[in-house]
Amino acid sequence: MTYRIHEIKLSPGEGKAGILGKIKRRISADVEITGYKIARESIDARDKGDIKYVYSVDFDTDVELPNFPKAPDETYRYPSCGTKPLSGRPVIAGFGPCGMFASLLLSELGYAPLILERGKPVEERIRDVARFWSEGVLDVESNVQFGEGGAGTFSDGKLTTGIKDVRVKKVLAEFVLAGAGDDILYKQKPHIGTDVLRKMVKAIREKIVRNGGEILFGTRLLDIATENGKLIAVKTGGANGTTEIETEILILAVGHSARDTARALFNSGVQMEQKPFSIGLRIEHLQEIIDKAQYGKNAGAGLSPAEYKLAAKSKSGRGVYTFCVCPGGEVIVASSGEGCLVTNGMSNRARDGKYANSALLVDVRTSDFESQDPLSGILFQEKYERAAFEMAGRKYQAPAAKLGDFMTGAEAALPVVNSLPDFAVAGIREAVPIFARKIKGFDNPGAVVYAVESRSSSPVRVTRGEDYQSNVKGAYPGGEGAGYAGGIVSAAVDGIKIAEEIIRNYARRA
Repeated sequence: MTYRIHEIKLSPGEGKAGILGKIKRRISADVEITGYKIARESIDARDKGDIKYVYSVDFDTDVELPNFPKAPDETYRYPSCGTKPLSGRPVIAGFGPCGMFASLLLSELGYAPLILERGKPVEERIRDVARFWSEGVLDVESNVQFGEGGAGTFSDGKLTTGIKDVRVKKVLAEFVLAGAGDDILYKQKPHIGTDVLRKMVKAIREKIVRNGGEILFGTRLLDIATENGKLIAVKTGGANGTTEIETEILILAVGHSARDTARALFNSGVQMEQKPFSIGLRIEHLQEIIDKAQYGKNAGAGLSPAEYKLAAKSKSGRGVYTFCVCPGGEVIVASSGEGCLVTNGMSNRARDGKYANSALLVDVRTSDFESQDPLSGILFQEKYERAAFEMAGRKYQAPAAKLGDFMTGAEAALPVVNSLPDFAVAGIREAVPIFARKIKGFDNPGAVVYAVESRSSSPVRVTRGEDYQSNVKGAYPGGEGAGYAGGIVSAAVDGIKIAEEIIRNYARRA
């Protein structure tokens, strides 16, 4: 029998070997434990003088222990296949987390999916991004946003999610099989790191291909063809020209930056609606400032680089918050369109860089779009991304300023200030002193801010019903770009849910 025990506490220097002894002391020294595994690990730093690692542990024993709960069954179970014949192969547009896991599940159960990815395989994509960062040469089809693995491939690889779903375990288990450390299965705030993610993405692609899937790189979804409100074909474009592929299933997992695809689908009658999002900047501190604020005298004593999560409400009622903290990471330029400048954060598995950075964002309301057009949020984003590009001297180098200059409105900070809407500047200036009361040193005038952070989420939602289909039957919008996810894991889970819906209704290919 397997039981779960909570609140096993260890000091940072004790090491995990002490877990077994602590379990025995909690249950009974004479009960034989035949095995155990960590179910969850977190850090309790509320008392900075006595920081603890806190564990929930599943342990095996042949003895009945009525005072301890049984470990929950977290096994992922595949859906049963339907019987409706499927005309053509299911097509997936986009190979980020949503498209990747939809493809993986469909391939595992014999549906031979066909994946369209406008960018390049990750090996080639890495070279294109390196050239962009070193020479400022942007490839609009192979960049930080477009290519195998999606935008998350050049990130911290955070796997934190608020959703409670057994599919999360499926996602994490596949990541472990692809090369991630098994600690992502139990850490409270798991991450992979961009250096490891790049290898994993390739491993998952190879698994899908072995299972009968096919990936067309350098191939973009241009349009769809319908008949009586139903999908009958997709139109694609690539190096070999345009092609029409007959299919009755299309998973739209194009991500939040494929603006041309969103416009084409909208013009073809796919229903969309405006969606609130956020805009702001990246803020960068010395990692040691964050460590000292979070860990006190224990900073540097073998604890992982510290993170933070902060939120406040401005006088205008808008929310201001930090997002996507990258401990030991770096701020990067993440543009995907000509003349548009976008920032993001990235870190490697070790998180051993000198600086910590995070997005510092302010709510954008649909009323800010000043239009009822469902795609007007995209225009709002582009307005400020183009402004940032102009403020950078029409170069792909993020406008930067010292936080002290930004806070006082000094002339040196104007390139950053002029890259943001006025309400975002005001909201951030209000929030920084509030955040500094929670994280000592957050308001350090020597911290650096970079503009503009505009793609934390999509400004558009592609509407869908309970069957996951849009108004065009056979088209299944999913993931971040469609407005149904907010990170790697939630997007992957959404892709699995869509694949399950297809599997339950259609017979596998012969």
